[in-house]
Amino acid sequence: MNLASLAPLAVVLPILGAALTFVLIRHSRAQRAVSIGLLSLTLLLECLLLASVWNGGTAAVNIGGWVPPWGIVMVVDQFSSLMLVVSSAVSLAVLVYATGQGMADGDQDAPVSIFHPTYLILVAGVSNAFLSGDLFNLYVGFEILLTASYVLMTLGGTGPRIRAGVTYVVVSVVSSVLFLIAIAMVYGATGTINMADLAIKLSELDQGTRTLLHVMLLVAFGIKAAVFPLSFWLPDSYPTAPAPVTAVFAGLLTKVGVYAMVRTETLLFPGDSLNTPLMVVALLTMVVGILGALAQSDIKRLLSFTLVSHIGYMVFGLAMSSVAGLAAAVFYVAHHITIQTSLFLVTGLIERRGGSSSVDRLAGLAKLSPLLALLFFVPAMNLAGIPPFSGFLGKLGLMQAGIGLGTPLAYALVIGGVLTSLLTLLAVARVWNRAFWRKAEDAEHPDPVLLAVPALESSRESSRESSPEAAPGTASEPGTAPVTGTTAVRLLPRTMVGSTLGLVVLGVALTVFAGPLFQVADQSAAAMLDRSAYIQAVLGDGAPVPALALGGGEK
Repeated sequence: MNLASLAPLAVVLPILGAALTFVLIRHSRAQRAVSIGLLSLTLLLECLLLASVWNGGTAAVNIGGWVPPWGIVMVVDQFSSLMLVVSSAVSLAVLVYATGQGMADGDQDAPVSIFHPTYLILVAGVSNAFLSGDLFNLYVGFEILLTASYVLMTLGGTGPRIRAGVTYVVVSVVSSVLFLIAIAMVYGATGTINMADLAIKLSELDQGTRTLLHVMLLVAFGIKAAVFPLSFWLPDSYPTAPAPVTAVFAGLLTKVGVYAMVRTETLLFPGDSLNTPLMVVALLTMVVGILGALAQSDIKRLLSFTLVSHIGYMVFGLAMSSVAGLAAAVFYVAHHITIQTSLFLVTGLIERRGGSSSVDRLAGLAKLSPLLALLFFVPAMNLAGIPPFSGFLGKLGLMQAGIGLGTPLAYALVIGGVLTSLLTLLAVARVWNRAFWRKAEDAEHPDPVLLAVPALESSRESSRESSPEAAPGTASEPGTAPVTGTTAVRLLPRTMVGSTLGLVVLGVALTVFAGPLFQVADQSAAAMLDRSAYIQAVLGDGAPVPALALGGGEK
């Protein structure tokens, strides 16, 4: 059996799960079981798809039996299947985290119960975008995930969330309109929107028309990927959402935009003369983003700016148009999805345990919760690119590719990448020193719960001395809140901690298995730049593969 023929299930299963969880909206326990179960099944299916193309190969599935380029086609190759597996693994961890948070807070009832069907619709949209073989189906995938994200961002209906949601909606609509106009222009110029067919027909257009279409698509995808200067909306939108929503947005939504850029740049516009502007954009994205991060006192806003900054690394790898650069970018995308999501989940735990995500109000968390300190420290060092973590390996691959390219702009990007990595280390080190390492009384505006902990410990010591038998009774179950005076000490539910720990372990696993992953990334990059496997998988073995356009980078 050809496993690639099961690819549509990666979209169908989450949609089916959304329908079932909507029916079960008044049965929270069954709703949670269905959503987690079906997303786990989707992840298993995607792991099988990745295994089927692990050593190379590209397969296409024609929906409804329509022959390309007329029908909808889904394409499974190493890049798309790797993105499916990483995105679903991260989505599952966030879903378990959100479920644990809802159970701890007593949020099982409607309207919060709409979280499960909406979340699964978001996953379906992401999967559809990764598998899409034509521009309009890619647009549909974007619209599915964006429509779901509008709902998730405004859950709770608070003023800041509504305001951020309005900004997010306006920017997303503008991006989608630009994308739709670009699709119409592409169809008008070529008579097709199938990407394999476009790879042939776009090369036949004059350079002016080709460049116009290229710029339109780049701007549309650049807004979604949050590259500078199109990233203004992200730092004000993401931090206002609930912790699980912010985490999945940071991990996935911008990466779908990056994926679309990679797919169209390598398949539709290979070796194009816009590589130089892309490298400039990559450098500005890295530097401006990390400078914004250094100015933040709120951890969620700081991470939002680092998210923007590190998109620049991926655009850098793409803009080099070389196997080494693109392979490093593919590896870095998988790394960043995992690490950035981990850090946002940890920030949710910090906010829950310490009462705030502002470093001006946090202190002493390392003593208060050593496990929480470890959960922050590992992905933070990974994000900063400290050896031997996967962040270091991905950045090293990008630096080597830049030096190998040897142009002045490539050297400038290598220097900018190293500087950005050092400033990222400075940003996360400041969070560590202020939120975890210093004493609670040294915080500028300490949360009362942090000041209550030393008093609570002293009270427990006194209680043990006066009445040793009563000491066991002071322990609390996860999710409960022992009280000292009027201040509750907030503990962390095991489900939230466990899912975060699982994602941190996955980030470490990317380091342990970096060799095989880089091998897959190298093969994926070579296949994308060659294009023949993709075009012939969709259009048949006899389909012609056009030569690269002039003005591109080295292969």
